[in-house]
Amino acid sequence: MLRVLGAVLLVVAGYYGLLFVAQRHLLFQPPPAPDRPPPHRAEVVGLETAAGIVEALYLAPTARGGRPAPLLIFTHGNAELADYWVDEFAEPRAWGWGVLLVEYPGYGRSAGRPSERSIATVVLAAYDWAVGDPRFDSARIVAYGRSLGGGPASRLAAERPVAALVLESSFTSVRSLAARFLAPGVLVRDPLDVLAALRPYRGPLLVVHGGRDEVIPVAHGRALAAAVPDSRFHELPCGHNDCPRPWPQLRAFLEANGLLAP
Repeated sequence: MLRVLGAVLLVVAGYYGLLFVAQRHLLFQPPPAPDRPPPHRAEVVGLETAAGIVEALYLAPTARGGRPAPLLIFTHGNAELADYWVDEFAEPRAWGWGVLLVEYPGYGRSAGRPSERSIATVVLAAYDWAVGDPRFDSARIVAYGRSLGGGPASRLAAERPVAALVLESSFTSVRSLAARFLAPGVLVRDPLDVLAALRPYRGPLLVVHGGRDEVIPVAHGRALAAAVPDSRFHELPCGHNDCPRPWPQLRAFLEANGLLAP
């Protein structure tokens, strides 16, 4: 029995050790770097970090509106690049909104390595860049995070005065997901605790989540919405990566909070 118990303990320790070492490779999975320059439709913004330059792609409004323009700061999901989203924001741009697609360290053409800390540093730098640019209305900057991007978006909302926060298909924390793999939370190096970031937040919050999400169950979205008074929650008839862009829900949310019109 002692030998069996010892063998079990060795297996468990080995499993936990492997999870601890490999978890960043599981959590952050940059696609192959593009073999082409940034899309010509986007303005490249170089954000300086200790590890080098990290890109953000700015998409200007396509509709004439008041100046300065409101701005969506978008943080994408894992295994995605900012380049993938250049054509996805045509509708908000037609409302007169600019869009800043923030890349992560180590993703695409950006320097550095991804971690919760390095990504948060870049997103805060993106916000500070936008506030200092006279093209943007600093009173109408909205943080928008999808999936993994919910972590840095909620961190931005906790540390900077954003006008509103949008979370799409995001999780309460990486620790809660790690429990599915029988991993104790203490081993998680990058907790990306969205729920904790929301506790002091009292601004407008929109949460959209697929009811058939097999990666991050919809219960996570409901818990995030419940954390902020008067938040809006929309359950969509989709999974994790097949949801239509939630532009009707976003437009209604912005209108209800007096953010859509100049």
